[in-house]
Amino acid sequence: MAYDESKIEDTVLALLAAFSFEGGRAWKGFDFDVMDRLHAQDFIDNPASKNKSVWLTPQGLERGRRIAERLFSANSGNAG
Repeated sequence: MAYDESKIEDTVLALLAAFSFEGGRAWKGFDFDVMDRLHAQDFIDNPASKNKSVWLTPQGLERGRRIAERLFSANSGNAG
């Protein structure tokens, strides 16, 4: 099955933002190619390091939080 890479990137960014701490730090544990693409878009710092976490850029944190709110909010109005 083919997937929409931009939707995957949005979801990973939303998860990074939703679980971020210290003002934009998040544990990395997602597909390397997706992380590289998020870095290329200036949403996270370089994931190719020995660190087990990455920093979201201010624009990455803002965009990720907006997407997380849209996708994961308990108050989204979706019947469940």
